[in-house]
Amino acid sequence: MSTILRTVRNLRRIGIKDYLHQMQNIGDTKAGTLIATDRYGNKYYENIDDELPLRTRWVDYKEQEYSPCQIEPGWHAWMSYLVDKPPTEDAVLKPGQRSWELPVHRPNLTASRAAFKTYSTVKPKTAAWEPVAAPR
Repeated sequence: MSTILRTVRNLRRIGIKDYLHQMQNIGDTKAGTLIATDRYGNKYYENIDDELPLRTRWVDYKEQEYSPCQIEPGWHAWMSYLVDKPPTEDAVLKPGQRSWELPVHRPNLTASRAAFKTYSTVKPKTAAWEPVAAPR
């Protein structure tokens, strides 16, 4: 939650369109520099001046139903302060550098409708009880 002074200052910096977009999506106003956009359309920002420590980096997701699994591993390391340089500047974090890496990032679909669900072909060990009522 931001103060009124900080909100007004950020409104002047980013404009009304971005202000309304941020209030709709993240519920707070932030002003910073655009670091890069990944290949999926997510935008990564950083502001070192006015923010609290460990709250200086944030992502603006392209999809409306956003989830942290939509972030690529290199960007996730940068967002979590594991590395100082973003993947655009760090040669180790660039996608496509490792032979075992998948060509396209697959998000973790656990707890979503697209999650893997097992299908059992084994006959159940118990049968449902069906009551039989004798006529009176």
